[in-house]
Amino acid sequence: MAFSLLALKPRQQPLSRLRFCQCPFGDRMSEHQDSTSKSSSSSISSSTQESEEEVTVTIGSLLAQAKNNSGNSLGRRLSQLGSIPHTPRVNGKIPNLDNATLDHERLSERLGNYGLAEFQIEGDGNCQFRALADQIFRNPDYHKHLKEFRKQYESYVPMEYKVYLKKMKRSGEWGDHLTLQAAADRFGAKICLLTSFRDTCLIEIVPRDVTPTRELWLSFWCEVHYNSLYATDDFLTRKTKKKHWLF
Repeated sequence: MAFSLLALKPRQQPLSRLRFCQCPFGDRMSEHQDSTSKSSSSSISSSTQESEEEVTVTIGSLLAQAKNNSGNSLGRRLSQLGSIPHTPRVNGKIPNLDNATLDHERLSERLGNYGLAEFQIEGDGNCQFRALADQIFRNPDYHKHLKEFRKQYESYVPMEYKVYLKKMKRSGEWGDHLTLQAAADRFGAKICLLTSFRDTCLIEIVPRDVTPTRELWLSFWCEVHYNSLYATDDFLTRKTKKKHWLF
């Protein structure tokens, strides 16, 4: 399956409402990759000999070299991060350098095709929550929403539900498909993920019981990082506003 956040199968009828969209534009990076490599972020073959600390430095170094409108601030922050204790995640493995490079170039091309720009989010393990908070102007209530609607979501959780809630309240805990669905439901929003996946360009997560009244746009790079997206024309205005963090 192209979207590894869905690797966990619910014990009951699926609750997540996702739509997988092919990219409407010719993807030059995908065409190039088809002729040169069979690897992609949707089927990562990460080396087990590389430690997570080593790969973190590799990704940080790659991003530090990338030229973007934010002045490489994300790359510098990632490069300066200390090692973080490993926690098993449901949203895929840390990518190797080749996959990270291809995914970064592919996502950059798609951003240009869609006329979007990334508002760089701090790479501290809270990026999904921070990106959502940037889109909805700070509202941490969906932790409470998860607790309130326990019966609707617990079949997706790969552990005891109380343990999951405790984990997700920690600073630095990675968001997953469950938190995205909870945010879509809580705010009545369609969440649009512009991805770096070779086979899936755009993923739409829609609320279960209501017609969405707004859209939240995020980029999802290499299965490890989320940024907040804005139309290119609105990006400079957004950069001048005060940041609001969820944590």
